[in-house]
Amino acid sequence: MNWKIKSFEELKNKELYKILNLRSEVFVVEQECPFNDCDGSDENCYHLYLEENDEILAYLRIVEKGISYDEISIGRVVVSKDERGRGIARKLMLKGIEFIEKELNENEIRISAQAYLVDFYKSLGFEEVSEVYLEDNIPHVEMLYKTK
Repeated sequence: MNWKIKSFEELKNKELYKILNLRSEVFVVEQECPFNDCDGSDENCYHLYLEENDEILAYLRIVEKGISYDEISIGRVVVSKDERGRGIARKLMLKGIEFIEKELNENEIRISAQAYLVDFYKSLGFEEVSEVYLEDNIPHVEMLYKTK
């Protein structure tokens, strides 16, 4: 398994295509949620992903401050359907948090978490900072992580 993190400019066309394909498979098709995934933010992100046998198994994007929130944020957290239940999402998030703390020197991370995943994000140190709200017709909660 090969973890990679790249800026938008560093991504090759094939990598970007695979990332967008995985995001579309899960967020649009599987979750039956038509929305504009290509929201203009990807250019202002780091892209962290797990690749094996030329396939992207898991992905998240780290969004610069001021794009989605005042704080740096993590979004589009996704694990391919066949790879779920193996602890990959936890490893993915921990690698993202570590990169943000050590490489970007940031100590706060804000996310918009799907409500059913609140306990998962709490186990990583995030705290709920909003009531449940609908985003693309799916219940979400804003959560904040602060370095201890």
